[in-house]
Amino acid sequence: MDFGSSSLDEEFRAEARAWLAEHAPHASDRRAWEGTLGSAGWIGLGWAEGGYGNRSGSLTQQVAWAEEYARAGAPARSGHIGENLLAPTLLAHGTAEQKARFLPPIAAGAELWCQGYSEPGAGSDLAGVRTRAELAPDGRSYRVTGQKIWTSLAHEADWCFVLARTDPESRRHHGLTFLLVPMDQPGRIEVRPIRQLTGTSDFNEVFFDGAHARVEHVVGAAGDGWRVAMSLLGFERGVSTLAQQIGFAQELERVVRTAVRTGAADDPVVRERLVRLWAELRTMRWNALRTLGGSGGPGAPSVAKLLWAGWHQRLGEVAVQVRGAAASVGPADWSPSSPYELDDAQHLFLFSRADTVYGGSDQIQRTIIAERVLGLPRQPKG
Repeated sequence: MDFGSSSLDEEFRAEARAWLAEHAPHASDRRAWEGTLGSAGWIGLGWAEGGYGNRSGSLTQQVAWAEEYARAGAPARSGHIGENLLAPTLLAHGTAEQKARFLPPIAAGAELWCQGYSEPGAGSDLAGVRTRAELAPDGRSYRVTGQKIWTSLAHEADWCFVLARTDPESRRHHGLTFLLVPMDQPGRIEVRPIRQLTGTSDFNEVFFDGAHARVEHVVGAAGDGWRVAMSLLGFERGVSTLAQQIGFAQELERVVRTAVRTGAADDPVVRERLVRLWAELRTMRWNALRTLGGSGGPGAPSVAKLLWAGWHQRLGEVAVQVRGAAASVGPADWSPSSPYELDDAQHLFLFSRADTVYGGSDQIQRTIIAERVLGLPRQPKG
């Protein structure tokens, strides 16, 4: 695919940049911001042909929007999971009724979603899911019981798409079902925040105790959840990857400025690390564009995850290295009675330690590439 910009693409990019410059600085509440984006037509670009989204947008225009959003420093999206993960999955596997019910509220920024995949005993090894869903006696709903962990934004979400085992006799990826579960079920769903190294709590534990999920909200068919879940993970490395790289470039620029200010850039080893990080980031961009153009192959999502996860960790290490001793201490006015605030370099270093684990660990990504791309013998399953 040719990713050169046409005149229409440039007009679209200019419109997006101008709108963000006017509205993003005034966004304070993330949930309200989703509604602002939806009412202006910026959620669900490209869905309009099916009557579910806001405005039509080509793939190059979707890339332009994602890049301008990152450049504007607009708020982190609460609607990312619904728009970029669930919506493409429903477009590919959902019924007409499911699309009509769930896509318009996502496009309007009115309903937020979280992802119920990982469990204490089934993180990167997703086929080990133990959360179960039993069909109710009346045959109209499932009762979901189990625990999910590392569930991003569960404390804000209205709905959760849950991978659960509907066949109690099944093993591994067989007998799993992809369910859409409403989160507003007091006494049946409990969300507990997980405090991270950074002091924030973006992730959660979610406990299901007989939570209801309607049978018409099964995506695909009962027992076909593994195929649907794997399809969703492919969408996870889509257009948003390019926006992520804009954020990476901004972080790298801050690290370079710090290296110059502290004198760390005078060290040839540090300069070499910074140049390598810049070159690797450019390589990631071209790889992402190639993948979006359909040339990535079956292992492309795993390759992309391996590239950016390790890169971001190395950037975090350099970020604290160029700060020197100052990176090891808190602000001068810190006291035990006040919250500890991390600066940008400290936050980057601590948060990036998890990059090679969440979203599928590096070991899992290498196994996928070995088995599905290189054709190597499959790893024995315990």
